[in-house]
Amino acid sequence: MSINRRQFNQLLLASGAGLAMAGMPRFAEAAAETPVRGGTLNWAYYPDPSALIAINTSSGTGQAIGPKINEGLFDFDYDLNPIPLLATEWSVSDDQLRYSFKLRKGVKWHDGADFIAADVAFTILRLKEAHPRGRITYQNVTAVETPDPHTAIVVLSKPAPYLITALSSSESPIVPKHVYETFKPEEQPKLAQTIGTGPFILKEWVPGSHLIFDRNPNYWDEGKPYLDRVVLRVILDPSARAAALETGEIDIGANPVPLSDIERLKANPNLVVDTTTYAYSGPQQQLFFNYENEILTKREVRLAIAHAIDLQKLLDIALYGYGVVSPSPVSTALPKWYDPSIKARTPDPKLAEKLLDEAGYPRGANGSRFKLRLAYNSFLTPSYADFIKQSLAVVGIEAEILKFDLATYLKTVYTDRAWDLVIESLSNTFDPSLGVQRAYWSKNFKIGLVFSNASHYVNPEVDRLLEAAAVEPDEAKRRDLWYQFQRIIHEDVVSVDLVAAGSQIIASKKVRNFAPGAQGINNSFGQIWLSPES
Repeated sequence: MSINRRQFNQLLLASGAGLAMAGMPRFAEAAAETPVRGGTLNWAYYPDPSALIAINTSSGTGQAIGPKINEGLFDFDYDLNPIPLLATEWSVSDDQLRYSFKLRKGVKWHDGADFIAADVAFTILRLKEAHPRGRITYQNVTAVETPDPHTAIVVLSKPAPYLITALSSSESPIVPKHVYETFKPEEQPKLAQTIGTGPFILKEWVPGSHLIFDRNPNYWDEGKPYLDRVVLRVILDPSARAAALETGEIDIGANPVPLSDIERLKANPNLVVDTTTYAYSGPQQQLFFNYENEILTKREVRLAIAHAIDLQKLLDIALYGYGVVSPSPVSTALPKWYDPSIKARTPDPKLAEKLLDEAGYPRGANGSRFKLRLAYNSFLTPSYADFIKQSLAVVGIEAEILKFDLATYLKTVYTDRAWDLVIESLSNTFDPSLGVQRAYWSKNFKIGLVFSNASHYVNPEVDRLLEAAAVEPDEAKRRDLWYQFQRIIHEDVVSVDLVAAGSQIIASKKVRNFAPGAQGINNSFGQIWLSPES
């Protein structure tokens, strides 16, 4: 069956249960039940993870896997209200330039060392240096003061209105200074270095096969986690993931099956299909241009490509209608910041052909105008690339699809820069300063920095708007800055913004409390338990 959180809350209210409130358990568990300790959760995952901790990457693997090991200062309920995690108290100065955090006492790293304020200071500065979004989130951090082992004070040169909400486990995981200072900012920890304060300890990692997480016996939150073990199974074939869910071999997965299988699985009495869009996700898929290709520096060419792609058909064919057309760089999933006046360009192959002729690229004898290399994030369904390739062929553009595993994709796009068009999935997250700015801010172009300004786009006015929006505490003024930004990007066809894809978590009915807050399945799994009665 399929249900989302709001529907579940309505059912509870209708039944007189009166339990619908922020932070309550999800449909997959009955709120009145007492958690049962023990058991192993089998988790289907793809792609094969190359990075586990989101200290220097905004990849989906780091956001999903890392929180089981490394925690942030806060968790967040469904409405993005902070819940104490490694920080128990916080305050903000009147000028919004000093954020003071009281840290939880008695917390141990997995290697037995004490968690202290120096770890928080080190992490914030490492995120500022090495994380694609952290370079923006913490750009105005001038210092992190540690007056005692359980107090950290973040000092800013300018306000950062999104800072508290960025301090989650999936966005800003706190790492142990004594471990991470031993390797370079761009490096990920090895197995023995993957140490956190979280509810699970990573015991085994076999690339291409599985990861095993065992219960942290010294976890600070007494009684948790409920599970004894989590086994992450790398299953690259979507049909195999579907079969594993149906047979009970796998207990849970995020977007785990071909979209064509969703309706069948909804009818399975042993499974729950959760279609909630969680507040932390801000889904958005984009087509970016490599501005180092002279052809793509011409607006007429970019506009022709935009008119060649029918976004509604892309949604219907590639995603079976699961999602919405999202034609602005700010996702429609962020209605507070999205400018509704921006509409998808009308699909018009004849206009596209006219624009390409005027740009100086007539069809050749074989009907082709030019060739482009089309890469796509391996997390996305290949049908995105297939659809766009076919759309471009109609107007005489040959697109060679580049298909890679995730690690090769990231190197090709962000280090080697051996591509012309790329279909990306850069989440807007919960705030456009974090999820959007990274892709258009000229100062966020850096060879090797993944999920950043891959286009190498440079526009001083756009930089000004982005930088102003990032520090503007007045919400109305900030919205106006984001509207101005969106109109420039859309008018200049800096990117072709495609769709905000829907998402699904599919789980066995025995899995309780799998998504208890704004991060969805990207939580710690500390609150998950398995019902023996399902």
